[in-house]
Amino acid sequence: MTQSLVNPTSGGEGPGDVQLVEAGPGGPRLAVHHRPALRPPARDPATGTAAVAVGSDAQAPPFLLVHGVSSNARLWDGVAAELSRAGHESFAVDLRGHGRSESPDAGYDTDTCADDLAALIGVLGLTGGRAPVAAGQSWGGNVVLSLAARHPAAVAAVALVDGGWIRLHDRFATFEDCWSALAPPRFEGLRYADLATIIRKVRADWPPDGVDGTLANLVELPDGGVRARLSRDRHREIVRSLYEDDPADLYPRVPVPAVLVPALGAQAQPDEGEREVVARAAVRQALAALPDAEVRWYAGADHDLHAQHPQRLAADLLALAGRVGAAAPHPSQEPDR
Repeated sequence: MTQSLVNPTSGGEGPGDVQLVEAGPGGPRLAVHHRPALRPPARDPATGTAAVAVGSDAQAPPFLLVHGVSSNARLWDGVAAELSRAGHESFAVDLRGHGRSESPDAGYDTDTCADDLAALIGVLGLTGGRAPVAAGQSWGGNVVLSLAARHPAAVAAVALVDGGWIRLHDRFATFEDCWSALAPPRFEGLRYADLATIIRKVRADWPPDGVDGTLANLVELPDGGVRARLSRDRHREIVRSLYEDDPADLYPRVPVPAVLVPALGAQAQPDEGEREVVARAAVRQALAALPDAEVRWYAGADHDLHAQHPQRLAADLLALAGRVGAAAPHPSQEPDR
């Protein structure tokens, strides 16, 4: 069952066509932001005028775009627009409890959300030769890793964007220590307008799509206050999943090409903290253990690098799509980028 939320756009800016789609029998209805492919302009032989054609090339795999914890699909808008212009259809998804998707009482763990995506892929008809390239950012990277390992026919390739290797027990002795450090901020006493002004100032170097996507993580209350879309209890359960699960168990089970995209440089910097050191080691472990993986380092990038650098990331995702069906390169390639 589907329900339209937003009228379609023609592949330009904005969220595209947004629908609530049931993720299989008994599954939650997930908000799917669909953006069609734009084929190159074609000339009308009678008039000589050019017109942009909407519709995907049969050889161009679609993309499934997955956000991180307490985020939403709108942060992929800039990337999706670039993919559309390159001839690729995309489906950016609000995971359960996020964005405009339904919020069931339970199921806020990585594997359950991956199962939601596997069901959704079937409902959308993204099967067989239409299997998507799945890109997940932060926790979404862990979700698409679980999807590829546990539902191996569901995807054609995976992109792990500053996530997919997150294993919080490497950094914290107990879950309570972890939650104390990573719990989201409380917004009591803040006004939405004031917080939006701060976000726009802090993200002044981001494209407008990325800033608007960040603001979509928040809800303006009737009195002008603000709250996060994802409830604190559900946020805690997701963090618990990231603390308890070990993605290394899944790496050897991923049968498709992968690209790792950390918001780090390849070499350690003198002013780095423990988080960066642990993350780089985890990236190298994943790179070595995934059967067919490459890495693209984004030195100096923000964690939400998909919102900050949509053109560059789209180019890397298109390169990954080009590896679908091609002879596998030597595993664990590490370009100097």
